[in-house]
Amino acid sequence: MTPISLKVDNIIENNETFRTYVFKSSMKAKPGQFVMLWVPGVDEIPISFGWKTDEEFHLGIGKVGDCTEALFKDIKVGDRLGIRGPFGTSFDLKDHKKIMLVGGGTGTPPMLNLAQRAVEKGIEVQVVLGARNEELLIYEKEFESLGCDLHVATDDGSKGCKGYCTNIVEENLKTHKIDGIYTCGPEPMMVKVAQMAKEANVDCQVSLERYMKCGFGICGQCCIDGTGFRACKDGPVLDGNIALQHSEFGKYKRSSSGRIVEL
Repeated sequence: MTPISLKVDNIIENNETFRTYVFKSSMKAKPGQFVMLWVPGVDEIPISFGWKTDEEFHLGIGKVGDCTEALFKDIKVGDRLGIRGPFGTSFDLKDHKKIMLVGGGTGTPPMLNLAQRAVEKGIEVQVVLGARNEELLIYEKEFESLGCDLHVATDDGSKGCKGYCTNIVEENLKTHKIDGIYTCGPEPMMVKVAQMAKEANVDCQVSLERYMKCGFGICGQCCIDGTGFRACKDGPVLDGNIALQHSEFGKYKRSSSGRIVEL
């Protein structure tokens, strides 16, 4: 599980708090899986795959902690970062004909990767993106380039519908024949999506984010209270109905020290 050293081929500044790091590599991975990204001298963090081809892959990264702060500040095009993986479970497209992808913030990249694979399989893809304002929306053009039916919601109404993206999900479940919902983003959002999918009897898969150190189920840092579910190995992707059974889902997670952090 030694990291491989990969050169940063390009850095795309999506907005002031989110960047996309491009690597030229044919790394094999499925939508929903992640890598452990090592910033030398700082730390190692889990990052999900975004846009991916046979020749390159993208890691979409939000500035949310000490490691990502250092990444934004110190790493330039041409520098090298350590990569371990891929790890974790992946999304299953099953035999669905029309799916809905619901992404928010740093949870958007794996939705883009999943949209690529779904379009390749001829599945009709509806995408619902949410953000606090227009400037924080990411990957709209990429989803549109794939031919996805794109819907946007912003808290302040600066673009798309004013309010939460779950409002769009609720309405579209009534008016469209959706047979699969996939979501990644803030957990309160994912809880609501999973609940609506359950009520509509629609297959749902969610991606859980937890503090991870090893990435392959040994250290126990990412275990869910009461079940021992390891988000890095048994997840991060799991069935929405199963996620709703976890007592901490959408309520809290634990920091590196084990302290409860309310969501």
